[in-house]
Amino acid sequence: ESEDQVLKFWKAILDKYGNAENYEKSLISAFKKQDHPEIIIVVDKLLTGFDAPNNYVLYLTRALKEHTLLQAIARVNRLAPGKEHGLIIDYYGNLENLDSALETYSGSSNYDAADLEGTLTNISEEIKNLPQAHSEVWDIFKEIRNKYDEAAYEELLQDEAKRHIFYEKVSAFARLLKLALSSFEFISKTPEQQINKYKQDAKFFLGLRISVKRRYFDDLEYKEYESQVQKLIDKHITTEGEILRITDLVNIFDKEQRNQEVEKITSKAAKADHIASRTIKAINVKMNEDPVYFKKLSRLIRDTIDDYHQHRISEAVYLNKARGFEDQFHSGRQDNVPENLVGNDTAIAIYNLVNEIFTGRLTRSEDVPNIGAFMAEGIDSVIRSIVFENGKPIIDWVNKSDIEGKIRINIDDYLFDLKAQQDLDLPFELIDKLLEEGLKVAKLKYV
Repeated sequence: ESEDQVLKFWKAILDKYGNAENYEKSLISAFKKQDHPEIIIVVDKLLTGFDAPNNYVLYLTRALKEHTLLQAIARVNRLAPGKEHGLIIDYYGNLENLDSALETYSGSSNYDAADLEGTLTNISEEIKNLPQAHSEVWDIFKEIRNKYDEAAYEELLQDEAKRHIFYEKVSAFARLLKLALSSFEFISKTPEQQINKYKQDAKFFLGLRISVKRRYFDDLEYKEYESQVQKLIDKHITTEGEILRITDLVNIFDKEQRNQEVEKITSKAAKADHIASRTIKAINVKMNEDPVYFKKLSRLIRDTIDDYHQHRISEAVYLNKARGFEDQFHSGRQDNVPENLVGNDTAIAIYNLVNEIFTGRLTRSEDVPNIGAFMAEGIDSVIRSIVFENGKPIIDWVNKSDIEGKIRINIDDYLFDLKAQQDLDLPFELIDKLLEEGLKVAKLKYV
């Protein structure tokens, strides 16, 4: 019966792939690039020419000698996202002969044992670092008196530097715990109470990591750890009916996504921290489009964050202010915008630059009551007259030196004439600064 099943399977494979070679190529490609299959069983194959960096575990079940042993081991020695090492499970006892294989393959005259020190490490030695890794995470929170006050942990991690130390320490602890829980020796020799303590703390720290990441809207660069940590969560940490899912990235410019993420947060202070943090990150993305305004808005948000954490304002006031700043950012609303610039974001950004760069140098006159707004509108008109054709910006004008040169000359002439007409004190170095900053804005706005 089994032979009939094998023959039936093989016939289906040949019908699908045409021949054995195509089937093998497809299987190997899937193993390298996809989540399935997770295991490939081979006999006398793939010792050379098979480079799959994500190959994590090698199981040895028969005798291998000399260079074939080294070639087999080399299948798991590549680094990859989520993989800092490979594991070798030797059921046969091949690794006892590894030293002689290295000497034979390397050549005794050129072989230096020191060069290969640390190449192979028993996982029991790695697992010995687990208690220290566990203690290092707890050490971050040693100043918290009430260990059951979950909000205190989040508040403590308000400091970005401390937060990233926490992320690193938790990842290290989680990876070691995953390794330990895959070891029969660890499971059999470690008291169940201690194992449960590790699991409970891992669940708490990973849950805290998610809450803190959401609260302070951290865009973590820990993707390389996510798959391994998630496997630890799925297999060992969660219990039936519970879900502990690492958060996905949120598009900060998508209102629906933003609101959904806020609804996952319970306390007003945590919601306010989340909104304030993500607004600051959104501002950083847009900063060069209107640097004066966005720096001011960012500073107001940071001052409000500090006001709350210094207990100068309540949670409710903090949340209302955070929502107000976010609405202000996304609506593009600015106060005291001159009437002639309303609706022209580029001219408004240039106007903000003019006021900052020429502070105290712009005098009023009867014919031009707001010289800064008049100047900004004029500079914007000069830029538009050069970079627009038939109502649209010239393609790739930002990389064309002749167009940029023409803009510089024409703005310089415009400001020189305006300076003479209005008797303005505009030093050349400040004019040059306005030119540089104004061009940066235009290059971002008019594309």
